[in-house]
Amino acid sequence: MVSEHEVRAALAAVMDPELGRNIVDLGMVRDVALADGRVTFTLALTTLACPLKEQIERNARLAVLALPDVQSVDIQLGEMTAQEKARLHGGEQPEGLAEKLNHVKHVIAVMSGKGGVGKSLVAGLLATSLRRSGYQVGVLDADITGPSIPKMFFPNGARPGSSPLAILPAETRTGIRVMSINLLLEAEDQAVIWRGPLISGVIRQFWTDVLWGELDYLVVDLPPGTSDASLTVLQSLPMSGVLLVTSPQDLAGMVVRKAAQMVQQMGVPILGLVENMSYFVCPDTGKQHEIFGASRADRMAARLGVPFLGRLPIDPRIATLCDAGQIEFYAAEAFQAIAEQVVKLAPGARQPAAPPA
Repeated sequence: MVSEHEVRAALAAVMDPELGRNIVDLGMVRDVALADGRVTFTLALTTLACPLKEQIERNARLAVLALPDVQSVDIQLGEMTAQEKARLHGGEQPEGLAEKLNHVKHVIAVMSGKGGVGKSLVAGLLATSLRRSGYQVGVLDADITGPSIPKMFFPNGARPGSSPLAILPAETRTGIRVMSINLLLEAEDQAVIWRGPLISGVIRQFWTDVLWGELDYLVVDLPPGTSDASLTVLQSLPMSGVLLVTSPQDLAGMVVRKAAQMVQQMGVPILGLVENMSYFVCPDTGKQHEIFGASRADRMAARLGVPFLGRLPIDPRIATLCDAGQIEFYAAEAFQAIAEQVVKLAPGARQPAAPPA
């Protein structure tokens, strides 16, 4: 029968690639239990957003499975306390160090409350348009359980970089910095089955533990709803404002109004309203068809007391480019005009230094 000492000895051969020490000496191995060939233990990481957590977990599992009489290994992931992190780094408090090094001038959340209206598309187009205008731009994908931002920007996938104290966002071909839970998963279709507190914690870490550097605009793609994820962003990040997205259906409008009430109750400015999927232009005749009914966005904006920034068409080209990870190459004059209005409406707006090469 294998002993706890033997399990810990096996795990002492597993290294944390960032810190260069084994996971036993780092104090990551907790609560080792053995029963009938089954070994269970907790692996306390420095951060649950660690980009190498799957590698560490896999190596730990393989190390224990190599022991005689071990038939299965059950690993629970946890996170070190702030005090443990401080001791680990020689007394320096690592939590939030990246946040202290970042200089993000504006944080703009894209929100609807309703699913399927194109929040991620609008977030991606806003980031692309701002970058095309010469601004330094990042995208924080706060949709932890349904992330789609990486698919739109990276045709061959991507991974964030790392350092001992910070996660480095992935960078697109035009220089947009992106952080998403899907950049940390082994497979893009791997499900993230987490409860609200864990989701909120990861969103906060995407702000405090990611080295965004100098940014003019950080665009935050919010998931549907008005619960944990949206609340975390509106409360934890220094918001410049929220861009609301709707579609022509009255059902979508009703849910968007709920989101608007949440934003207003949180005291965050609403920069304006964008209507997506407003119409389709027939390529054969050039005639405009309002497939989902007549637009109600101008009336909704007036009812909410916010600017109406514009309507976006149904365009098959955008679906093709998003599926191919090439949203940056979609030239939409209509959205460029919307982005320019966002720049003017965002508090403390500044002009870019120079367009990107």
